[in-house]
Amino acid sequence: MMHTACTGVILAGGLNSRFGGQPKGLLEVGGRRIIDRVLDAFGEVFDRVLLVANEPLRYLPWDLQMVADIHPVRSSLAGLHAGLFYARTPFAFFCACDVPFIRPELIRAVVERIRPDIDIVMPRNAVGIEPLTAAYARRCLDPIQRQLAAGDLKIDRFFSKMRVRWVPENQLRAVDPQLESFINVNTPEDLALARQRATEQAS
Repeated sequence: MMHTACTGVILAGGLNSRFGGQPKGLLEVGGRRIIDRVLDAFGEVFDRVLLVANEPLRYLPWDLQMVADIHPVRSSLAGLHAGLFYARTPFAFFCACDVPFIRPELIRAVVERIRPDIDIVMPRNAVGIEPLTAAYARRCLDPIQRQLAAGDLKIDRFFSKMRVRWVPENQLRAVDPQLESFINVNTPEDLALARQRATEQAS
C-alpha cells in the first residue's frame, strides 16, 4: 500500500568533507549508488518523494523533485524544516541519503503507526533514538522554526514539546532483524564496511 498522506524525504545536504566533497548519496555500495538504493525502498512506500539537497546539480540525472534548505545553516534540523515545508502532506518520513540498507518494511513499520493525534513516530533501540529515520507531522514546522531562529540546531530539542510515538526495538527487528536500515556511511571506514556487507549479502 502506498502512503498518500506521507511524503518520503531524503536529506542530502551534508558537507561530505570526509569524501572530498563527493555527495554521500552518490557513493557506490554493492555496485549501485546509495541514493538508488534509498529510492528503491522509498518507491515501494511513497507516492511522492522529495530530495533536500544544497547541491541539486549533482542529482539532476535522477529527475527528482529537489528543494534546498530555507535556513542557511548546514544542519539536519534545517533539512527537517525544508522537507516539512515543501512536503505539503500531513506527514513526512525522513531519512538521510547515506543509508544503503534501508528496508521498505522498516519504513512501513514507522509510517503505519502514524495517527492524527501523534506528532512524531520514531524508532528507538538499544543504541538510542533514530530521528533521521522517522515520520514528522507538518505541525512540527512551528517549533522547528522557532528553534532555528534561536540558533539552536540540536535536532531532538523540540521533541519534549511534541507527542511522540516510539517504535520499539522488537517491532523493528521483526522487519529488519539486524537493524541494517540504520547503518549509515559517515566515514571511509563505514563505506568499506558497507561494501563488505553488500558483498556478503550478494554471495
